[in-house]
Amino acid sequence: MNARATRATDGAERRPVRPEDERLPIGSTFGYGFQHVLTMYGGIIAPPLIVGGAAGLTGAEIGTLVAASLFMGGLATILQTLGIPFFGSQLPLVQGVSFAGVSTMVAIVNGGGGIPGVLGAVLVASAVGLLITPFFAQIIRFFPPVVTGVVITTIGLTLMPVAANWAMGGNASAPDYGSVSNIGLAALTFAIVILLSKVGSGTISRLSILIAIVVGTLIALALGKADFSGVGDGPVAAFPSFLGFGAPTFEIAAIISMLIVILVTLTETTADIIAVGEIVGTKVDRKRIANGLRADMASSVVSPFFGSFTQSAFAQNVGLVAITGVKSRFVVAAGGAILVVLGLLPVLGRVVAAVPTPVLGGAGVVLFGSVAASGIRTLAKVDYSRPMNLIIVAASISFGMIPIAKPDFYDQFPTWFGIIFHSGISSAAVMAILLNLLFNHVKIGNPPDPSVFAAGAEHGASAVDEDDLDDLEDDGVINGSTRRPAATDTVPPAEPAANPAPVAGAQQVDGAPSPAPEAAPAGGAADGESTTPRQHAVAPLPRTATP
Repeated sequence: MNARATRATDGAERRPVRPEDERLPIGSTFGYGFQHVLTMYGGIIAPPLIVGGAAGLTGAEIGTLVAASLFMGGLATILQTLGIPFFGSQLPLVQGVSFAGVSTMVAIVNGGGGIPGVLGAVLVASAVGLLITPFFAQIIRFFPPVVTGVVITTIGLTLMPVAANWAMGGNASAPDYGSVSNIGLAALTFAIVILLSKVGSGTISRLSILIAIVVGTLIALALGKADFSGVGDGPVAAFPSFLGFGAPTFEIAAIISMLIVILVTLTETTADIIAVGEIVGTKVDRKRIANGLRADMASSVVSPFFGSFTQSAFAQNVGLVAITGVKSRFVVAAGGAILVVLGLLPVLGRVVAAVPTPVLGGAGVVLFGSVAASGIRTLAKVDYSRPMNLIIVAASISFGMIPIAKPDFYDQFPTWFGIIFHSGISSAAVMAILLNLLFNHVKIGNPPDPSVFAAGAEHGASAVDEDDLDDLEDDGVINGSTRRPAATDTVPPAEPAANPAPVAGAQQVDGAPSPAPEAAPAGGAADGESTTPRQHAVAPLPRTATP
């Protein structure tokens, strides 16, 4: 194949050699680009709302954070898709503020660092991330699914208290905090999300959270539970302020905790680059991954100067590429341009900040839950035939939940320690990384047999067998007493003789031979696997090993 980017075939249009280089008509390009914006809009506005709320910012200041997140997300998307030498994977990846750092940033705020402390930690940690991108391929093996799955699951779980607080009203000192009307509005918004997710239209289903927020807000407005009087306080259009929240401040504990987030972010982006490359059907090599990671980190370094946070690829938009089949990176770049324009409209940020918190709470239950579900899906890739992996998952998630279940758990510890471990994400990540090193890399001392916890989970009854479900649906009778033919069976089991002769070795009971043990079925049974018929409906799950 020659080096030209395009080729002609039978007089047809010249088509790109790389699928992602396809150019669509301008209308289609921005139409599909806007679809990407709508798909990720709920996710990109949530982090500034959470962090701004934790910092006690005014509605106008939170609106500024939202606008800055849109602006920097747009610039990061353009850099990632179009690329310049050494920066950008040139793949259809949408960038935005990562959920991975939310819990850590809230911990920094609560530790006294405020927004300047958050911005300083993001700046330094992202700079370190930028420096290590050429070597990240060598250390990514320390972040297998057992680590990243734990962290992503914990991200979603640690955000659930935020959703619950929003659903109750957001302000604990307000007289209607936790009222039936607030929680009812949140429940109604939640129900709208579920109903829209069920409709036949894939487009509406993908936009269910955004539509539910709009509908929920309109209902709140009709009930007198929404106040948009502050939307006009400020300019309609403005360029994001440079250091609008003051100069960043730097605390070593905050930087360390954010660096953990950066390592997780690099791992997630690597996975997204590989995934979108497979979806598009294009070559992804180490150079392309490194260029994509550098774009991530460069955007994250610049973000704090404009009041935004770490930037990362949005996985839901990777799914959108697969669903629509539109592989052009220029479509996603157009979506980035739309984000930049939205970021130049701080009035839009103030509108978002004025959305009633119960509405955000109802949508947040699904939005944050989907993050946890994504982590669980990653944990499904873990090889649990290696028994130590179960211990890693169990201990790490539990450790990450401690500061969520008991927020004052580390109050008596030094401030620097609290900043790191008050974040459930940092706690879970540190534990998962250390245990993965201890059990899967330093194998000296590992027992030959699994622990009682791993063995119990591996062999215990934890789900109803699918064959039993089929039996119940067919005739309401569990047929486990009769062995179902296996796929490898060539002949049916032999019928027992009417008067079986005594078998050598059979035990005598009351002078008569006891029945001989049932022969193993055709195809045999695995070592250690019972060959006796099942006598119960709840059967142990088969032992499987996921690559």
